[in-house]
Amino acid sequence: MISLEREGAVGQISLHRPPANAYNQQFALELDEAVETVRADDGIQAAVLTSTLPRFFSAGADVKFFQASTLPQKEKFILRMHEVLRKIELTPKVFIAAINGHCLGGGMEIALACDLRFAAAGAYGLGQPEISLGILPGNGGTQRLPRLVGKGRALDLMITGRTVPPDEALSIGLVDRIFPAEELLAKTREYADALTKR
Repeated sequence: MISLEREGAVGQISLHRPPANAYNQQFALELDEAVETVRADDGIQAAVLTSTLPRFFSAGADVKFFQASTLPQKEKFILRMHEVLRKIELTPKVFIAAINGHCLGGGMEIALACDLRFAAAGAYGLGQPEISLGILPGNGGTQRLPRLVGKGRALDLMITGRTVPPDEALSIGLVDRIFPAEELLAKTREYADALTKR
């Protein structure tokens, strides 16, 4: 589900759980292992986090998995994701999310934990639509989103469940750069590589 490659001083963590990179316990475990490897490897100075799927960065938590879980399983799952995202956020190495498609709910929270978010141009949405399930973002979105876009915009996105296209995401500060879809990964890696040489 999660792969880690290294080229020079740049690590690339790729999400791969078709059809939408909806994450479950195993996904969280593998993501944690990849993040820990990046943190521990002195040869990696920056990391790109992206998806192998053409239409989705991540649709967030696997709702079916979550609904079928017991309360202790849910608590363990949420705690692990909190820990993984805190590791990404607090790592002294730069993490850049290369968002190539729909980035929703818990998927948005993965991107929010990164230092920078670069997005592909295209017709897809970014946001926190958890309200449509009767819940609030559970993996740090309620804290990280307001820091990026301001309290009012964050509240609007969370209480309406509205998603925004990449150009609007750029204008409100949710993403930092937009590249043509076919150039996103190369441009993000190029940026990360340049950082490692400073």
